[in-house]
Amino acid sequence: MHVFFAIVKKEISSVLRDRTILIAVLIQLFVASFSSALLVGMLSLYDADSAQLYNTFRIRAGLIGTAPVSFVNALEARGVNTLPLNDLNDALAQLNRGELQAVMVMPAADTADLVEIQLYLPPEGALSSMVLNYLQEPLKKYENSLRAANGLTVRYTDLKGTPPTTYEFLYTIILPLLMFFPAFIAGNMVIDSISEEIQNQTLDTLLAAPLTLNQALLAKMTAALVLALLQALTWILLLRLNGTAIQHPVLILSLMTLMTGLICVLAATIVLLFRDRERSQFVYSLSLLAGNSLLFAIEGAPLKTMARFAVGDVLTTPLNLLPYAALLMLSLLLLLRFSHRFQR
Repeated sequence: MHVFFAIVKKEISSVLRDRTILIAVLIQLFVASFSSALLVGMLSLYDADSAQLYNTFRIRAGLIGTAPVSFVNALEARGVNTLPLNDLNDALAQLNRGELQAVMVMPAADTADLVEIQLYLPPEGALSSMVLNYLQEPLKKYENSLRAANGLTVRYTDLKGTPPTTYEFLYTIILPLLMFFPAFIAGNMVIDSISEEIQNQTLDTLLAAPLTLNQALLAKMTAALVLALLQALTWILLLRLNGTAIQHPVLILSLMTLMTGLICVLAATIVLLFRDRERSQFVYSLSLLAGNSLLFAIEGAPLKTMARFAVGDVLTTPLNLLPYAALLMLSLLLLLRFSHRFQR
């Protein structure tokens, strides 16, 4: 065991001298330093309506005609500054010059039944979509006030909190991505470490110590697993400091550990089969892409299970970890048997 832990310590120390792995870890820390900005940017692509929850962007809208005070106040509360105008052509000219982001032509005060508001938006598609998202809520409130004035009452459920898409994005995309990214790096570390020993012909020297090939493989995978676990733990702490509620962090880390073990076993099997870094890394990358695509079709996929752990799903228990633990044990036994062929 002394030799085993000595190899684990050596592998961890070598990571500090490996520029490729260090750069990957530093990229994660760099991303974590502006995680809020990253969340806003990616979430805006995932759900454009959520962009207004996180920024202080103000919209200038020109109003032609007389608008109710309640409607103007709703616009101001939404982040829309209104500017009274009289001429439509002048307003459209300001819109084209970028001085205004929207132009609204309000109906005449003596309109009987039908109330029609003319809305002009910028020609840029992305900007017009964002402006429209800002204007939707005030326009809906104005519509409801008109219905109430005509004796029509519509009941809505007053829901609090952020939109459901924000919730989905955080727990089904961001969290699993951050947890499994260190596992992918761990697989790369295993391939680099074993292939370096093979290509430099230092594996025989390593096995001259009171250590078998299986023990050497386990030591290298353990070192990669420890580093991946430390990275995942750091991510969870950063997410919680950023205000993201995460339930059952121990179960999340347990699932991440099991998946990292499976990925390390896959990486070790591939490198023993091909015995060089370039081909092993290529096959490893293709295997990860194919495996992730197949796992999405499974109900108990690790991404889904991790998301359910994070939100505190009462139907997802530690028993859901058993299939992954059994699969890890089986794959590890197969690897240890396969390594005997390598020694021959």
